Amino acid sequence: MKNIRYFFEGLLLRILFFIFKLVPVDVASNVGGFIGRTVGPRLAASRKAKANLVRALPNKSEAEYAQIIAGMWDNLGRVMTEYPHLKTIGQTRTTIVGGDILENLKGVPTLMITGHLANWEICPIAAHLQHNFDVTSIYRPPNNKTADTVLQKCRSLGGKLKTIPKAISGTRQIVKTLNENGHIGILIDQKYNEGIEADFFGHPAMTSPAFAQLAQKFKCPLVPLKIVRDKGANFTMTIYPALNIDGQSIEEVVKTSHHLLEEWITENPAQWLWLHRRWKTN
Repeated sequence: MKNIRYFFEGLLLRILFFIFKLVPVDVASNVGGFIGRTVGPRLAASRKAKANLVRALPNKSEAEYAQIIAGMWDNLGRVMTEYPHLKTIGQTRTTIVGGDILENLKGVPTLMITGHLANWEICPIAAHLQHNFDVTSIYRPPNNKTADTVLQKCRSLGGKLKTIPKAISGTRQIVKTLNENGHIGILIDQKYNEGIEADFFGHPAMTSPAFAQLAQKFKCPLVPLKIVRDKGANFTMTIYPALNIDGQSIEEVVKTSHHLLEEWITENPAQWLWLHRRWKTN
């Protein structure tokens, strides 16, 4: 039964992506936003988002929580329908601040960290198209292999950009990439039960320390990257100077990185994915 369900889910995704590719990027994004904010708040998953919001940002009103959740679904709907247009968005719809930092990092093994903000898939694409700066993205593949194939084709620009799945074999590929002076992009805002306990919005959260361990092992720059949805399918991507992690413990590096994420999320709470089971208990 599972294989049959996966087949029809994959087929539906292919059809939807084909349709959204035919329409202009603004139309695709707006339709996705409309579907997201209309349907999403009615789903049971919104209760989890609300619980996470209350935990992280406890001093808001019920109306503010509802507005943030609706905005989150709007953003997520746009992310899905923007997949067929990632190349256009990365090339002509994304303003990069700090591009000189990318230029100076060419030929230097680098770890770039960010979270599930705005449309996170745009980051490596914009860097590639605007600065010829190739970032190998670490991603969590969906269980549906057909869906994985469709999403991979979009995020890798048809194979032009490398990606590495989260797995034991993926660790070897990461090490190989860094040894070859490549650049790795990691989303650091997901729960990882085998990781370390780190403070996130004032509550303990199990976090993978891999990005901090790799940065220290390879003595490579740890570069924060923020992306913000300005309006519709338009974005600003900001590259920050590398964090100073000399002499810091792994826990301190994770703490510093979490504080950055907290600032970014607080600035635009509707643009973060509140659906993750980020904390130890909900």
